[in-house]
Amino acid sequence: MSQYRTFTVADAVEYARQYGQMPDPQALVSADEIGDGNLNLVFKIRDRARISRVIVKQALPYVRCVGESWPLTLDRARIEAETLLIHGALCSHHTVRVLHHDPELAVMVQEDLSDHHIWRSELMKGHYYPQAVGQLAEYLAQTLFHTSDFYQAAQAKKAEVSRFTNPELCQITEDLFFTDPYHDHERNQFDDVLLPHVTVLRKDTALKLAVAGLKHRFLSKAEALLHGDIHSGSIFVAEGRLKAIDAEFGFYGPIGFDVGTALGNLLLNYCGLPGLLGPREATDCREQRLLDVRELWLTFAGRFLSLCQQHSRDVTLATPGYAEQFLQQVWQDAVGYGGTELIRRTIGLAHVADLDSIADPEMRAECQRSALNLGRTLIVNAAQVEHVDALLARIRQHG
Repeated sequence: MSQYRTFTVADAVEYARQYGQMPDPQALVSADEIGDGNLNLVFKIRDRARISRVIVKQALPYVRCVGESWPLTLDRARIEAETLLIHGALCSHHTVRVLHHDPELAVMVQEDLSDHHIWRSELMKGHYYPQAVGQLAEYLAQTLFHTSDFYQAAQAKKAEVSRFTNPELCQITEDLFFTDPYHDHERNQFDDVLLPHVTVLRKDTALKLAVAGLKHRFLSKAEALLHGDIHSGSIFVAEGRLKAIDAEFGFYGPIGFDVGTALGNLLLNYCGLPGLLGPREATDCREQRLLDVRELWLTFAGRFLSLCQQHSRDVTLATPGYAEQFLQQVWQDAVGYGGTELIRRTIGLAHVADLDSIADPEMRAECQRSALNLGRTLIVNAAQVEHVDALLARIRQHG
């Protein structure tokens, strides 16, 4: 049985030789540790020509961005690998391929995506990938439908809910999305200039009441096997291609959470673009982000509904009209969860470069305030925003 140890570069190379499915394993000779996230070690394994061939990823027994004072379960590596394997079986074109995983070592070998780019970085530069939003919508529809009660047998799904119980990672989400930003917590991080705005948010009864409802639904609605952290930094794109990675937050939760997180990250980019590109230069890109929001929801909803109509296995849930009714609730959840993503990425622990990399302090603060205001608008008004065009109208009104 494997004994956990933290990998060195040499360990990662040797592991890739054993499990990287390379025709000439000994051609793998070096590695770079590239993990810039919050939780893991990530190694690019290179051949003699310095070409990256596979990725070795290992979970650390603590939150990397905080340190050993915040211990964390290694079982998340199993959950991530098994989530990606299931999602890959359901939507192979848009899920990173897992070549091997070892739950004892909390390590996984994945295909290398060096010919792709991190979508967040591309969005920040104003680079547009016309097929990306539709491909993300397809990934969400396929993975969320096929792991839901519409498709899975009830007993099998209950067993899967147990297998993917992910309490420690869910606790991070529960704290960072729904609790910390609305209280004076030491994990929150924001510039002093935002303090007056943050103080107002913390006293906003209507906002906190709506957030309580979102948190309760996150805690109690085991609707499908979520990716759990499907932001633009967990998505790789290339011309005509898209792949989701980093599913350690996978668990059975509300479908609107994954959809809302994806929508929220498009809107974070929308808010940050004036500071990243300049107000005039950003106009066309901002309009494209709103069109992306529209396409993401309409494509996801249309594809999910089509799958329900063609492949629902539960005779009761297949009742004509019910899938449409269900999607309306998913939509309202998604709007609210999108708002929590905007707020927590602005004043919570884990920020995004769409806002933080804006060089000019005044412009950065303006874009951050815009994200906070828009986040509040989405959360408080989610139940009144009946469709995506009504959402876009509110965003345009917001400015």
